[in-house]
Amino acid sequence: MLLVLSPLVLLAQAQVPETPSEPAPAAEAKRDKPSFIPFPIVFSQPETGLGYGLAVLPVFRLGTDTTTRKSNARLIGWRTQKKQSLIQLTHSVFTPGERYLFSGEVSFYNQFPINYYGFGPETRLEDKSVIEYKVLIFNQRALKRLAPGLFAGLQYRLTDLRDVQLNEGIDDDPLRSRLFDRPAREYQQNTFISGLGPALLYDARDNVLSTFRGNYLEVSALLNGGALGSDYRFGRYLLDARHFRPLTTDNKTILALQLVGQFQGGNVPFRELANLGGSNLLRGFYEGRYRDRQLLAAQAEVRRVLFGRFNGVLFGGVGQVGNTLGDFDQGGLKVAGGAGLRFRFNRLDRLNVRLDYGVGTGKSTGVYFSIGEAF
Repeated sequence: MLLVLSPLVLLAQAQVPETPSEPAPAAEAKRDKPSFIPFPIVFSQPETGLGYGLAVLPVFRLGTDTTTRKSNARLIGWRTQKKQSLIQLTHSVFTPGERYLFSGEVSFYNQFPINYYGFGPETRLEDKSVIEYKVLIFNQRALKRLAPGLFAGLQYRLTDLRDVQLNEGIDDDPLRSRLFDRPAREYQQNTFISGLGPALLYDARDNVLSTFRGNYLEVSALLNGGALGSDYRFGRYLLDARHFRPLTTDNKTILALQLVGQFQGGNVPFRELANLGGSNLLRGFYEGRYRDRQLLAAQAEVRRVLFGRFNGVLFGGVGQVGNTLGDFDQGGLKVAGGAGLRFRFNRLDRLNVRLDYGVGTGKSTGVYFSIGEAF
């Protein structure tokens, strides 16, 4: 069982205000005042031991137009008893009138370990290898508004992987180690990935952090190649579709649906493979428990107000990975589900603290403590 507050799931994104169309001036002034929400981080997992840190989540609006959605940033840092550390800055910024949207992250993971089970939908727990590395991630997106809620533009992503160490479960015999299903040198060398591509985003959600109603659709591509300095040449294509609607007139019961597809072609390094699991996609599986070139997953949540600031959630999902899209017809479907508790940490912007317990096929389990909804 895993208890983790993952920096990758602290969702501090832009939001739509919940006020009426013509709020009182005093109330609107209070709402537009920038807020900075510090939040402590405590987590534990086998690869890191006890970890601790702090996240700061500023929320602000650029300009005086109240129809412009609020912008957010997230600054987070943590350290573990095994001397692993992370520093991360993410942002989602709407310019006045929402003419442009700038979003992205800069992250540095120091001595960061992952469990690697090989690739494909049928890997075994006993195939586990532990790979540790340092990695710098620079990911930025600049989008221009084409119509209300519709944005298009470019994105750039850089991943610099260094100081790779193979710690555990390494065996030169490919029959006994999934690690060497690929050339051993791939797991031991520094890797520089650089990619540029288009992005199209439609976002009509009433609130990004905790949506009551609306739709979300993202279609994007990243083309990595030597012209941009990348060590590997491959393409990544993403589809992310979400739908939200209230099941009751008082907005106390919400249905949330998500469909995710990640498709890759070319020479994809192991860390860039699509993967199932973690605190956002198929909770109940270790993040990266199943990984391959292609991924397709769907999940649903029913969110219900309980009492005071507390909400409850039931969730479930299915997903699959494969080398090609044709592999999806050959079985290997993964199923996960569970329940969670929400605490309305910030009533103004509907920012929730969540605790989820998930169970996956094969008796896999996970406990996740984080900020914001899974999707």
